[in-house]
Amino acid sequence: MPAAADATPLALVCGGGSFPMAVADSALRDGRPVVLFAIRGFADPDSVQRYDHEWIHLGAVEKLISLLRRRGCHDIVIVGNVLRPHWRQIRLDWLTIRLLPRILAAMRGGDDHMLSRLAEFVEEQGFALMGAHEVAPDLLVPAGVLGSVQPRPADLEDARIGLDVVRTLGPFDVGQGVVVARRHVQAVEAAEGTDWMLERCALLRQRGRVKLPDRAGVLVKAPKPGQDRRVDLPSIGRLTVEMAAKAGLAGIAVEPGGVMAVGMAEMVREADRLGLFIYGIAE
Repeated sequence: MPAAADATPLALVCGGGSFPMAVADSALRDGRPVVLFAIRGFADPDSVQRYDHEWIHLGAVEKLISLLRRRGCHDIVIVGNVLRPHWRQIRLDWLTIRLLPRILAAMRGGDDHMLSRLAEFVEEQGFALMGAHEVAPDLLVPAGVLGSVQPRPADLEDARIGLDVVRTLGPFDVGQGVVVARRHVQAVEAAEGTDWMLERCALLRQRGRVKLPDRAGVLVKAPKPGQDRRVDLPSIGRLTVEMAAKAGLAGIAVEPGGVMAVGMAEMVREADRLGLFIYGIAE
């Protein structure tokens, strides 16, 4: 049954960034009521105020479950940034304390392992975990060239190599992004995330460690093979374009239908202005 036909409130457990609001807006346009369960210290208060919402502390699992049930929510989307918190930001309730051994076991591994354990727990409580892309398919980057800048044959070759790298490293739970320039892997995304990876690429060029002409190389983003797409689907946005330009790259290539973008029209306009391509590379 499509989300638009469901009158039960959709729960968005949200951290920072603009993605939670974009997902909420998409669901609301489809006629689905939405309640934001905003994590204190991470979600933006000014943005959250525009929606029906509840504030929760990181670690207050029992309170979150109680609020979800009281609000009549069944479907849950987890979206937004939650960086490694300071201990003062965590509020452990009794249920969380009882779950600590399980939580610690889930954290002994990469992101995929931890997020899969999270999905299992959500379903054990009687809720259904949904992916942001299921609620907001309009945010998925489509196939083909977005904008007026076309990738060159060398760019397409770099893009295909980048996709191979992401898929090869997937079993090791390494990140969803890679930079390839002239068939050479310049950087692989790890714990630092896409923006810092691109900043590192820019620094390598500035310091002469990587010698390439301007507008050479491609940022490639794609989900890891076997990844649970309900959690942590890769994303791009205007800042990604700006950082890619700063790193001297020619453009961005993504797996169509596997990467999300907030403000896609604005992102494409910025790419056109900076002379970068954005390409949903279909094989």
